[in-house]
Amino acid sequence: MKNFRFKHIIWDWNGTMLDDVFLCCDIMNNILHRRNRQPITLSHYRDIFTFPVREYYKNVGLPLDNGNFEKLSVEFIDEYESRKNYCNLYPGVKETLEYFSSLGISQSVLSAYSQHTLVEIIEHFGLSRYFQRINGLDNIYAAGKIDNGRKWIKELGLKKGEVLLIGDSVHDYEVAEEIGAASVLISAGHQAETKLIKVTQNVYPSMNSFLLELQNLKNY
Repeated sequence: MKNFRFKHIIWDWNGTMLDDVFLCCDIMNNILHRRNRQPITLSHYRDIFTFPVREYYKNVGLPLDNGNFEKLSVEFIDEYESRKNYCNLYPGVKETLEYFSSLGISQSVLSAYSQHTLVEIIEHFGLSRYFQRINGLDNIYAAGKIDNGRKWIKELGLKKGEVLLIGDSVHDYEVAEEIGAASVLISAGHQAETKLIKVTQNVYPSMNSFLLELQNLKNY
């Protein structure tokens, strides 16, 4: 990233700001255990996780017919909601939010997490004040966020190249491409660096490493 001339930042939440990867892997292993299936390692989780989440469940080897996907989704979310407050923000997240804020750059969240719980947890961490809008989904199935991204970029009224999307997945890159935004991916999240670098070179190992580069830029 040679310079920084963006007018708005769109943040992903899970795996980008919230460090919940270990929790998601653990919940999946609980689901597998209850079905007498072999557990997955954290490394394997990051290799097979994808959007839509339905495809990830397929990758794990869980049957999705006869309403099983919907049942699995409820089972997963129920445990996630009961344990989510054990998760923390990644190091550097608050500092990066504050950095953009200090430059007068507006920010928002675009997530595949359900809307009311997304707003709730962002408020829990005291981050709501940073965001012009918090955009989640109206369901628990995490199919993707391209449609919401299209609506939000249209509402923002900004030109191609004036928005930066920060995420942790190939889907975040795809969303950015679809809405005409640049993208930065953080490889500490739900997908391994080996997957991310196949779609973009704008990959950083941590939020702190991305923030350090921002602070070193002379032209923005």
